[in-house]
Amino acid sequence: MCIFAFLTPTSLNVGVLLTLHMMIPAQEVNVSIRKATTSDITIIHQLALDIWEPTYRKILSKDQIQYMFQEMFTEEALLKQMSKQQHVFMIQFVDDNPIGFASFNLKEPIEKIYKLHRLYLKPDQHKKGFGAVLLKAVEKTIVLEGGTILELNVNRKNPAKTFYETQGYRIHQTVDIPFSKYWLNDYIMRKKLNKENYL
Repeated sequence: MCIFAFLTPTSLNVGVLLTLHMMIPAQEVNVSIRKATTSDITIIHQLALDIWEPTYRKILSKDQIQYMFQEMFTEEALLKQMSKQQHVFMIQFVDDNPIGFASFNLKEPIEKIYKLHRLYLKPDQHKKGFGAVLLKAVEKTIVLEGGTILELNVNRKNPAKTFYETQGYRIHQTVDIPFSKYWLNDYIMRKKLNKENYL
């Protein structure tokens, strides 16, 4: 739970996007979020190793978990997302230790709709307010870039759906997306981003 937070957002092109001083139960921590570069791919890959399987072990089969990891979170896949697909990655740190990451890109330039591709925290960092802080940093960065809507996919069995609802996201569409021999049974959720809420 975040009792006190001081946010200092800066331009997307600057390294540190946001710094905070937070109180969580029985602990005082310093949190920072910064835009990742290709030199951070090893950090993101290691975070994914720590996060991906525990997050989806009750939702997806072991084979699908392994297949999707290889498609999305190898260092080669992450480099492709950054360099060719123009995904912006953010890494979240607590007391200089990486605990999570997010990524997004511009999906529909005319309507200024952005897509949140990833937002993950280490399992032992859940329910401390860090996820909400990371999501708000993504949203504010998008607003500063002129974005008006943030869209995301969440598996219909994923309890993260409830988290996104508490952050103002609503179901826009229900989809079943083929992914090789597997299916992604998702909700597409959206939130309208009002600039005045991020000043």
